[in-house]
Amino acid sequence: MRVLMKYGNKTSERESSSEKPFVSLTMCNPKTTPTLTLTTISATDHKPSQQPTKTQAHFHVDLLSSLPTTLTHPETTKKPTDNPTQFSLITPSEIINETKALFHLSFPIALAALIIYSRSILSMLFLGHLGDTELAAGSLAIAFANITGYSVLSGLALGMEPLCSQAFGAQRPKLLSLTMQRSVIFLLVCTIPITLLWLNISKILLYLHQDPIITTLAHRYLIFSLPDLLTNSFLHPIRIYLRAQGITQPVTLATLAGTMLQFPVNYVFVSRLQYGVAGVAATSAASNLVVLLALVSYVWGSGLQAQTTWTKPSRECFTGWTPLVKLAAPSCVSVCLEWWWYEIMIVLCGLLVDPKATVASMGILIQTTSLLYVFPSSLGFAVSTRVGNELGANRPNKARVSAIVSICIAGLMGLSAMAFASSTSNIWARMFTNDREILRLTATALPILGLCELGNCPQTVGCGVVRGTARPATAANVNLGAFYLVGMPVAIGLGFQLGVGFCGLWVGLLAAQVCCAGLMLYVVGSTDWDYEAARAQLLACTECGEITLPPDCDKEKEPLIRIMVT
Repeated sequence: MRVLMKYGNKTSERESSSEKPFVSLTMCNPKTTPTLTLTTISATDHKPSQQPTKTQAHFHVDLLSSLPTTLTHPETTKKPTDNPTQFSLITPSEIINETKALFHLSFPIALAALIIYSRSILSMLFLGHLGDTELAAGSLAIAFANITGYSVLSGLALGMEPLCSQAFGAQRPKLLSLTMQRSVIFLLVCTIPITLLWLNISKILLYLHQDPIITTLAHRYLIFSLPDLLTNSFLHPIRIYLRAQGITQPVTLATLAGTMLQFPVNYVFVSRLQYGVAGVAATSAASNLVVLLALVSYVWGSGLQAQTTWTKPSRECFTGWTPLVKLAAPSCVSVCLEWWWYEIMIVLCGLLVDPKATVASMGILIQTTSLLYVFPSSLGFAVSTRVGNELGANRPNKARVSAIVSICIAGLMGLSAMAFASSTSNIWARMFTNDREILRLTATALPILGLCELGNCPQTVGCGVVRGTARPATAANVNLGAFYLVGMPVAIGLGFQLGVGFCGLWVGLLAAQVCCAGLMLYVVGSTDWDYEAARAQLLACTECGEITLPPDCDKEKEPLIRIMVT
């Protein structure tokens, strides 16, 4: 008997004996409705039975296990007479409900980010209290740690976000907890080369002709920051694990608890015990440890570990890493490309005329844009969770509504940030310094920074939408093209070759942000939500004990549909 199934737009064929087979389809996620397209699928050929027609043949086929082809995009098989899913216009009630849902998720995330921002400012104040040399060494160590450690761990952890959010929407708790456990192990493994790099920072900095005294102090700072790598390897996955379930308030409270301890511990270590930069580094690491312990206590104390979203660690944690790694790698690249841009900008400022003033002004402006970045990044995390949940639940229209509403909110954020930067251009820098040249440079560049935020807010939120659809490679390509193929040449050309100087570097960033926003809006606007919902169903399929990435991410085979033919 030969069976060709129809699932989507392609016409199917069927050869059988005189008795018509009964065909039943079972989705891996039985709580969703199969409305989307797959390629035409055929079972293996069987010769007609010589038995009497009363005898029935029974067999079970795992379709995608034997399917070498990939999920076909609907547009490639669509006929002119087809009737694709029609998305209705967004109603005011949908906008209000989605805005409330996004605000419920993003507000605690923004508070936590502001608390973390204040914690970094507190560390810099204690470093400045120690002296200019200690401040320079601490700043150098923090920059090195961000480039080689924290940005890498943060980016790698984001690879688990679409897996967790879509698994929760698809009601696949085993995948949710397994992904968190695998991510913790994965990040712990990745800390090994980072640790080796930090241990050898002295050789690296001396090779780059850095001051020996500053190098020694920077090395000491990083040595006492090593435990923070282990803490972040647990902290990032737990945050994402909770956020995928819509749980964000405990993260804010835990972050507040850790920050409240930072000032007294810093005072004891730095002012009383005279530990210097080592005391500042140790206090920062201890603060993150308190946050981690508070979150773990919440998970156990609230009974979350006893609910259906948690499974005990098992040997499965050490298998099935392929989907996680293939999502984590481009996520890491996307995050690092954007983080590293600002570090490169500081290096370029050191090559301009009067590098002391330009570097100082760049530091103030980067602190300013970091503060403004808190709000679109929080909204980006929220919409990533919302889009992932809705796609996992096979509700593409709701995912589309969430994406549109969040982009509109991001546009309003961009306008607000631009107004803030423009209106405070003459007074903002006075909070940091009284140097006239630094004040002049900062006041000149702040309006350009405001224009950058007009593009940065939509592109940051758009990146969250793309992340929620499990397409981190797309975001990485956009960041690479916008920041390094457009923004960097413009910045170098204006800043050095055309003699514009400091403002030329910021015009280069403006060009990068405009390009990035345009590309990201195009990606979001051209998203086929039916197709992404189909990919989410395949991504959340865990019945065979191991997941596999859908098309555009992985070519491995995984059962999605079971056919019983009798």
